[in-house]
Amino acid sequence: MFKRSWLNALMIMSMVVGHAPCISQPYLNPKTPVSLRVEDLLSRMTLEEKIGQMTQTDRGALTPESDIATFYLGSLLSGGGSAPAENSAKGWADMYDRFQTIALSTRLAIPLLYGVDAVHGHNNVKGAVIFPHNIGLGATRNPELARKAAEITALEVAGTGIDWTFAPCVAVPRDERWGRTYEAFSEDPEVTALLGRAAVNGFQGDSLGVPDRILACAKHYIGDGGTLGGKDQGDTQVDEATLRRIHLPGYITAIQAGVGSVMASFNSWNGEKVHGSHKLLTGLLKNELGFKGFIVSDWAGIDQLPGDYHSDVVQSINAGLDMVMVPTDYRTFVRELLAAVNANEIPMARIDDAVRRILTVKFQLGLFERPYTNRELTAELGSAGHREVARACVRESLVLLAKKEAVLPLSHNLKRIHVAGNGADNIGNQCGGWTISWQGADTVVTAGATVVQALRAEAPGVTFTYSLDGSGAAGADLAVAVIGETPYAEGQGDRQDLHLDAGIVEPVRTMKKAGVKTVVVLLSGRPLIIDSILPYADAVVAAWLPGTEGSGIADVLFGRFPFTGKLPHSWPAAMADIPLNWGDAVYRPLYPFGYGLTGLQDPAASAAPILLGAAVEEDGRSLLLNLNKAMARTGRVSDWQVQVNRQTVKTVGVRRDR
Repeated sequence: MFKRSWLNALMIMSMVVGHAPCISQPYLNPKTPVSLRVEDLLSRMTLEEKIGQMTQTDRGALTPESDIATFYLGSLLSGGGSAPAENSAKGWADMYDRFQTIALSTRLAIPLLYGVDAVHGHNNVKGAVIFPHNIGLGATRNPELARKAAEITALEVAGTGIDWTFAPCVAVPRDERWGRTYEAFSEDPEVTALLGRAAVNGFQGDSLGVPDRILACAKHYIGDGGTLGGKDQGDTQVDEATLRRIHLPGYITAIQAGVGSVMASFNSWNGEKVHGSHKLLTGLLKNELGFKGFIVSDWAGIDQLPGDYHSDVVQSINAGLDMVMVPTDYRTFVRELLAAVNANEIPMARIDDAVRRILTVKFQLGLFERPYTNRELTAELGSAGHREVARACVRESLVLLAKKEAVLPLSHNLKRIHVAGNGADNIGNQCGGWTISWQGADTVVTAGATVVQALRAEAPGVTFTYSLDGSGAAGADLAVAVIGETPYAEGQGDRQDLHLDAGIVEPVRTMKKAGVKTVVVLLSGRPLIIDSILPYADAVVAAWLPGTEGSGIADVLFGRFPFTGKLPHSWPAAMADIPLNWGDAVYRPLYPFGYGLTGLQDPAASAAPILLGAAVEEDGRSLLLNLNKAMARTGRVSDWQVQVNRQTVKTVGVRRDR
């Protein structure tokens, strides 16, 4: 095994700089309290070394790699798709250890903190388990599953040496046109806060420093899900009370869970960029909420501030940024920050505060004692046990939107099932964006089970035929269409029209026109407009972006496990309804927030349809009402008033279901 202790690291340093390690120095003594270690190290640092700790760059921009030592860089990252030549667990671990050795060769031997966007598993690494994106976890309403998913992600990340994930995303999307909707748990702040806290606990454990846990990062602070028109990096135009009520709860619970870092958001709040807002970064987050970790910028986020680059540096650091992600031009950032401090444009106290926060986290993580990859964890990446947890996440995330009689569950006694659609046999479409590359792709190849592979494994006695376009379905006992969005990520995922292209929907029409009952499994990063699908579907399942474990879909379609998922977002009937969120004064969704059919037993022919109503209480909370029961109690719904839990609520939409 390839292991090095903190003493090994100091020996490497001593060979490079020509002196023996002196463990009598308090910051090198693991038995010394963290606060004293930090102050001791801080007192020994030059301004250049401090600025280096505040600087983060992408691994691909290091030219040469020795710049880690030259500029005393405190952090590196791999942006989406920024991978070593050997994209494997071993390749990543070897790369990390090489970079760490360079950092430890410096005068003070301060280890690197390395970050990645491990947002649904260790998704940059081939062979890693890819979990459902957060929107799917939001549909589970299960904080224990969210915690387990983050825990396994942390272990797989740690197995490649990496210390830090830019997750969880605790945004609250309020407009599904936003291309990052799937990165967040729900339109509901309470669901977001519940699952965000669970994710932080999973990533970090009970406290920082557990060998198979990593540093979490709550993002993107604050209001990124509320931009006008769902525009990525746009302007969130709400008053402060609304900002706090909708967009702050996820950060409150993350801080309560001990999150060690927070990422500032690209968006503006009422015209002011968050990256430059002292009120939000220092006043609210650090002072009022008492956040003790460090704030990192988003990718070149300070570049969007008004003025020239020098003023961007001054404004952002004075506002409260502690570490700045300068992915491609770290030299310019270091030069401008050094000049700003020397010109008294940034007080030394602000620099010391930033570095103190960063060093505290590094000591808490145990990086000085364990700077290299724990190779005992490396072999666990993509293990069968990890995939079983991801499979459970998929099962619980599925939301049954609609079902006609005698369709589900699928029977093992059927002779032939025809499967079609752009998501049926495509691991890339199944995983979505942030998978191997930044935007993801339908050409992604990694370990996992596609839906058609999972169906075949579940029912080996059934003949499964497959075509991309739905042809060949005639004569089948049943058809399954797996269709949906193709991969996208931030910016490129913004849409003004949430209909699927006609070519993607066509397999559903083709199979239905062949006289075959058709189950539609919809892969998407958000609710879509499905009026072109519903007339041809005998059942519709919202499967979100389930990741590599398509077997979780087969488990539920064949009835081994029940449908339990509930909508994490209100589902609009038409584009004109967007933005649509429960609590709106006018609320007429196709399917309301929290909706999801769970029973698969067909009702008796004489049974009356169930009337389902979306309702909003006076305090803004939403309910899904069974109006049949309400009518039995009140005798009427014609005046749109019903009694629920002894409170009067106003229903704002009614639909029928069986």
